[in-house]
Amino acid sequence: MNGRRDFIKAASTGVIAGMLPVSVVRLSHAAPENDFTFAYISDAHIQHIKGNQFVRNWDRGLIRAVAEANLLEPKPDFVMFGGDLAQLGSKPELDHGAEILSALKYKTHMVMGEHDYYLDLGEYWSDLYGDQYYSFDHKGVHFVVLNSILTYDDWTFNRWETPERRMSEMAGLDNPNGSPFMVGATQLNWLKKDLSKVKKDTPVVVFSHSPLQKIYKGWNFWTEDADDVQKLLGKFDKVNVIYGHVHQIQYNQIGRIAFTSVMSTAWPWPYPQSYAQAESHLPVLTVPMNRADPFDERDATGWQFVDVNTGRVDLSFNLYSNDNRKVAFNADKGHPEDVSYPQIEIAPQRHY
Repeated sequence: MNGRRDFIKAASTGVIAGMLPVSVVRLSHAAPENDFTFAYISDAHIQHIKGNQFVRNWDRGLIRAVAEANLLEPKPDFVMFGGDLAQLGSKPELDHGAEILSALKYKTHMVMGEHDYYLDLGEYWSDLYGDQYYSFDHKGVHFVVLNSILTYDDWTFNRWETPERRMSEMAGLDNPNGSPFMVGATQLNWLKKDLSKVKKDTPVVVFSHSPLQKIYKGWNFWTEDADDVQKLLGKFDKVNVIYGHVHQIQYNQIGRIAFTSVMSTAWPWPYPQSYAQAESHLPVLTVPMNRADPFDERDATGWQFVDVNTGRVDLSFNLYSNDNRKVAFNADKGHPEDVSYPQIEIAPQRHY
């Protein structure tokens, strides 16, 4: 599978192929037998209404994404789920999401999202999936999964009268009562020890829910201790950080670290005016937000192909009503650029 055209051809075995935010990532090595792909699904936000009722738009989005992943050819080696399986972290939501994901025909690795965490601080999610942060190796690549949605102890333990209130406050993307995310000292120490066993020339792929960058604090596109994480990762030759949470197309390069967002199966941030899904169940957007992509108001509801072979971000986007786009690393400029719209550039964020 050498590019977007081959992927479209390979995925066309199903009528829904290419229509949902399932991302496929290809890692290429000198020995062809070590090449492999994995699929990435994120931000399902399964929301319980009452009894056996769930917001249909959200659970149908995840059901269809799982079906599309099962149709991929060549078969991915595994699937990552990037967090926010639930909307309000309840047992019915997590159970319903787990039932849908159980239809996947591949080994599945999970990332913790804030919507999975802040009701019971991840207790039931951990019963279902195990550790909230961990690492594994696969065909010469070191993978790290972080819980990046922790925050200050005072906010978590002392501020709210009930767990439900805490969850509802953190569920608001631009809520002034929310709190910035962080990895935290315990995980940073663990990450330092984990990476100390990895050779500098080993490709490293990190999965987090929030971006391990400081993009915009007002929308919580922000990880408070991102600088500390980047310092540990920056020692390696090739690093890719892949994250969900933002429901937008985002890409960036900081030193040797390429950052790529993964799109949502639920809704795009912010909502397009023409967005026709169940409005009464959408979180309230209290602060105006510009579209991440001015060329397509549904920029976060397609799928993307990610090639991390070079250690630099290289993306192809399939958009519903506009020309497909490709984002590739420009070695001369030292950062990614949009090939279709080269005037749109994301400068390296070296200072905050």
